[in-house]
Amino acid sequence: MIVALFMVFVVAASLLFHFLSPWRATPIASNWGFIDDTLKLTFWVTTAGFVAVILFMAYCLYRFRHEAGRRSTYEPENRKLEYTLGGLTTLAVILLLAPGLAVWGQFITPPGNAAQIEAVGAQWSWSFRLPGKDQRFGATDVRNIADDNPLGISRADPHGQDDVVVTNGELHLPLNQPVKVLLRSIDVLHDFYVPQIRAKMDLVPGMETYFWFTPTKTGQFEILCVAYCGLGHPEMRGLLFVDSESDYKKWLAGQKSFAQLSGSRGERQQRASNQ
Repeated sequence: MIVALFMVFVVAASLLFHFLSPWRATPIASNWGFIDDTLKLTFWVTTAGFVAVILFMAYCLYRFRHEAGRRSTYEPENRKLEYTLGGLTTLAVILLLAPGLAVWGQFITPPGNAAQIEAVGAQWSWSFRLPGKDQRFGATDVRNIADDNPLGISRADPHGQDDVVVTNGELHLPLNQPVKVLLRSIDVLHDFYVPQIRAKMDLVPGMETYFWFTPTKTGQFEILCVAYCGLGHPEMRGLLFVDSESDYKKWLAGQKSFAQLSGSRGERQQRASNQ
């Protein structure tokens, strides 16, 4: 009897903790409200299952408690019960998986007007690349990585000369412009995550992954790596700035292309060697 009462208490306390808890998701700043809706549905389905199972167990502990002279009965099969439980389980699985699959299909299908950027993870920093005026990225190869070429852009590819390279960990994006984020790692597994965007994806060495989103609020948001990537993992942070169109153009005008960065670094190295 005491155990049954304790189980009822656990259910009540869990529900109170959930509804009264001050910890909630950060305000969303992108088009991915679908992900929030899917998480809420998952919570409702799992909560219903948790409450039903625990309360049923408490009922059984009370209803079938030991009493002098009571004998148990053997029931080898109960088709009605099996069909009911099987049907409820199937419905729960469908409710859990179907919305997620639908949202995932949208998550990996960027619109045709999405701008492209590249986020590159390395122990333990973020760098970014934007296409230049030709709107095409130059080829990359990890064998090209050097002090004056941290992203490994091919010097022989003319499309890469005007690529905008950002190595200070700060990414700016224009408001309400869909963006496809190409993800690349040059060493180990990383994960690009902005909590307010509700979007995250692994960066896998040797391959290019991607996702897309539309920023819907101006502001400054933190970029996190949420895949353990070594001793400096907690320090692998960047900043995402969502700007108005005019502010974004001002920022972009102040950035340097790969050709400009390579030239300025080459000049500094030449001066250092002459000294």
